[in-house]
Amino acid sequence: METVPAAQLDTTFTALADPTRRAIVARLAEGDATVNELAAPFAMTLPAISKHLKVLERSGLISRSRRAQFRPCRLERAALDAAMDWIEENRRIWTERFDQLDQHLRDIQRPPSPDREDAFPVPQERYPRTTQTPSQDNREQGHE
Repeated sequence: METVPAAQLDTTFTALADPTRRAIVARLAEGDATVNELAAPFAMTLPAISKHLKVLERSGLISRSRRAQFRPCRLERAALDAAMDWIEENRRIWTERFDQLDQHLRDIQRPPSPDREDAFPVPQERYPRTTQTPSQDNREQGHE
């Protein structure tokens, strides 16, 4: 897996943090679109949509080309793939860690058995128990 610079990931995730920009990315996943086509479902001005597009463009998630008087937007899958690779790698690492923790918790909750290598010996009492009460012990020793 190719390592993506942290600054690029920050820019990508920042761009995707906004619901309007995520909706634009989702629409562009269906195919190229003009600014007017992208703006249609939103109750905002074209300049506001253009600002969102600039954020997406700076993050590398979209590109704009020129076709006659139109500037269609295109989804750049490489930036999304880099973010997905990072997410998947971290998911794999954390899944392994949680699996190890789960196994450890099962191990420590299992009652010890004599044939287990990790069985701990039961500590012996330091002082044998007596059937006498402390006051009986004191009288026998002459301390009343």
